[in-house]
Amino acid sequence: MRVLRPFDPWNSPLCTCPFKYSLNPYTGCSHMCLYCYATSYIGIKESIPKRNFIKNLVHDLKRTNPLVPINIGTSSDPYPPEESIYKLTRRALTMLAEIGRKVLITTKGTILRRDINIMKRGNVAVTPTITTLDEKLAKMIEPKAPPPKERLNVISSLVSNNIPVGVRVDPIIPYVNDDNKEMEELVANLAGLGVNFIVTSTYKAKPDNLVRMKKGLGELGERLYRLYKNKGIKVQGYIYLPRGMRETLLNPIIKSAKKHGIEYATCREGLTTKDWFNAPSCDGTHLIPIKIKPKNKMEINLDRWLASEG
Repeated sequence: MRVLRPFDPWNSPLCTCPFKYSLNPYTGCSHMCLYCYATSYIGIKESIPKRNFIKNLVHDLKRTNPLVPINIGTSSDPYPPEESIYKLTRRALTMLAEIGRKVLITTKGTILRRDINIMKRGNVAVTPTITTLDEKLAKMIEPKAPPPKERLNVISSLVSNNIPVGVRVDPIIPYVNDDNKEMEELVANLAGLGVNFIVTSTYKAKPDNLVRMKKGLGELGERLYRLYKNKGIKVQGYIYLPRGMRETLLNPIIKSAKKHGIEYATCREGLTTKDWFNAPSCDGTHLIPIKIKPKNKMEINLDRWLASEG
């Protein structure tokens, strides 16, 4: 396997994702979010297109189960500014839609509005990430990502085109985006737009992103750093807060989701009872519609896609 890989967050016993493939057309990420976990293994760099990406994707599609969902954007956003130039995500999405593969897109990018025409005809659902409605705060913690209002507008466009949408309201960061009323307002906004599902989780620190948060958020960053250093518990390479604190942070989102009749789940929190998790999946793969019957390995002919690769 070259670019399609079974999704496996380091064998985390807390991961409840169904079996799926992970696909990232780019490495690095131009959105430069302070809390990004992927920088611990890919470093801090702008989005770089993967070499021979389409060729390698064709290779892998001939060797993978056509019934297993493909999650695009599990570690590097598939819609960074560079996508306007390279169009790797659009080309991959076009191919996957044509052969009926089930696709889940996870992104903060707004360029994906360009590809709604492809999503409409394919087996596609989208799970954008929105951490706050506060534009100033979003600029601090997600400095180069599109502002929340633009992401909400894209969600509205997706819903109006009958593309299933779930939203990742994560991470919830103590002292930063954990105001109860603001979280309830965010969920109410999403419900009003017609969002089907919400998944949420707390900030799980890595040594490198915790230092970035400390430096980038001033006094709040200092408080956050001390909290995780003094109260944090190491779990699978991450620093977690104690369960009780995590429940307190997530409760406003879950409570508001219940109020508005939205499916909800938590991500890698160990909170799997109905109080915290009432959706068929934690990642939103259950939202993927079947508009095109998936073609098996013997039915697909993808070699013509290689012509554009030279």
